[in-house]
Amino acid sequence: MNCTQKLGDGIVAKKEFKSESKRLLDLMINSIYTNKDIFLRELISNASDALDKLYYRSLTDKKIKVKKDKLEINLSFDKDSRTLTIVDNGCGMTKEELESNLGTIAKSGTLAFKENMSQDEKANIIGQFGVGFYSAFMVSDKITVTSLSVDDDASYVWESEGVDGYTIKEAKKKDIGTEIVLKIKEDTDEFSYSKYLDEYELKNLVKKYSDYISFPIKMEVTHHDLVDEEKHEYKDHKEVETLNSMVPIWKKSSKDVSDEDYDNFYMDKFSDYDKPLKVISSSVEGMTSYKSLLFIPSHAPFDYYTQEYEKGLALYSNGVLIMDKCADLLPDYFSFVKGVVDSEDLSLNISRELLQESQGLKLIAKNIESKIRKELETMMKDDRETYISFFKTFGVQLKYGVYNNYGADKDKLKDLVMFYSAKHDRLIPLSEYVSEMKEGQESIYYASGASIDKIKALPQVEQVRDREYDILYLTDYVDEFCITAIQSYEEKNFKNVSDENLDLESEEEKEATKKANEDNSDLLKDFCEQLTEVKEVRFSNKLKSHPVCLTTKGDVSIEMQKVFDAMPNDMGIKAEMILEINEKHPITKKLKALYKKDKDEFNKYAKILYSEARIIAGLPIDNPTEISQLICEVISK
Repeated sequence: MNCTQKLGDGIVAKKEFKSESKRLLDLMINSIYTNKDIFLRELISNASDALDKLYYRSLTDKKIKVKKDKLEINLSFDKDSRTLTIVDNGCGMTKEELESNLGTIAKSGTLAFKENMSQDEKANIIGQFGVGFYSAFMVSDKITVTSLSVDDDASYVWESEGVDGYTIKEAKKKDIGTEIVLKIKEDTDEFSYSKYLDEYELKNLVKKYSDYISFPIKMEVTHHDLVDEEKHEYKDHKEVETLNSMVPIWKKSSKDVSDEDYDNFYMDKFSDYDKPLKVISSSVEGMTSYKSLLFIPSHAPFDYYTQEYEKGLALYSNGVLIMDKCADLLPDYFSFVKGVVDSEDLSLNISRELLQESQGLKLIAKNIESKIRKELETMMKDDRETYISFFKTFGVQLKYGVYNNYGADKDKLKDLVMFYSAKHDRLIPLSEYVSEMKEGQESIYYASGASIDKIKALPQVEQVRDREYDILYLTDYVDEFCITAIQSYEEKNFKNVSDENLDLESEEEKEATKKANEDNSDLLKDFCEQLTEVKEVRFSNKLKSHPVCLTTKGDVSIEMQKVFDAMPNDMGIKAEMILEINEKHPITKKLKALYKKDKDEFNKYAKILYSEARIIAGLPIDNPTEISQLICEVISK
């Protein structure tokens, strides 16, 4: 494409974008960028690139005299003319560069400059595609770029109103650098473009997306000074302020950052009113280099266990915010972690909003997952009280991670989960349970229920406690699913105390029970016929003081059934329940007598005892009125 030609009477001919560039421009304005706010990030990033280029050239070109502390970016706005202006004193652009870089979309001068640098001297230059500039058309009807290059004596102005084309003509700019003026669109019913002419909004956008640009971003801001406290009179004055922090806290040396600095950053960045429970800082060099600053909150966000909660870490590329919450950087079971990741080695897509499928991102995510896990393991070992505090808040999420995806991550998490120990009266990890198992104990015993007190009262617990075996009390809905996914720990299988085959009786006790069931097979069969949801009724010697209990057969326990029953859609998954009757309890003698002389009364006792077993197990009674009447009849006799 040739340079713009002047026509008669000083009129400058408008040049058209190349056809492919025109299509891309239209696509970018309407499709590529989904968030209009990022236009300012893109223009500031381009200005930062220009400053970087000038500074790095000055290191090898003696003709260029630059002091780095004088390089800056300036913002200003005019509400009356609806203009927003971005100015930098960087390297500027020649007429040819304006034609090449702005006249052909995706022709990036930044990328060309970066490719011509040696590996050792490459600057942390942000722009790579030459498309970010055009995001400004999302919010403006007209863009005017005036630039004076460090390599030229003449300045030029590039002007465009969008896909129709652009003009380039001489200008009268005296200072090296570039000035971009945006004519902001009028407001519509769908969007208020005027917010980009608001001081407070601009400050927030800079803080959010460009806070860590390494050059100062300045703007004249209004201060309200109290001149008369009694009359509540204020006087405004304007003052130029630097809007950005420039050096992110994660890039500072750890010796220069205090615990209070980390706490304040966390509370400000993630809008928390409490200090974080744990700070995890790391700097990784390798195939994919990055810095990360992670925080484990001291409490769960109000929406953490809802569908509205969004996990993810803030992702930066050289200090420029790319994604506010990059979900790919955290597995679901560590979704409670907050923090930032900054890398210059990521493959960014054309809009710089999303990431291409890249091994670099996957590698960072894998490293972060490993780092969090090791830090939690260390906390459990060296600071148990803090870990217990953490686990009471986020333990359910770890347990969910154990059984999610068919237990694919159980080996990563099984040493992090904790359960309530009957022996210690507190939460303990599985490793501690196994290390204290009694000699000859083959299984890890557990019992499930709605609360610790209700589990303690379960009839099935007595037999295990009598042998001085510890029992893990499971009270979270996810606990049994977690245990089931782990399957075994250090070659010790898990055993539910409500399992029909608890197998704690002696051979002599087993034989006695077997004989009692055989001798009373007709009684037990008729008993079972009176009940619902029970596969079998049997006498048992595992009970001590209680007359009856419900045990289960197979993989689905009573507590699991409760979880399935609570789901919106009836999955039809039921526990295979067995009613066990204490063969040594006086009620057994009563049942045998009634079975011989009064079958109707026997049937009443059967229904009452079954209802009692359901109540103990925390299950509802389908016919409470009938059972109440039966109890009254029996008592009144």
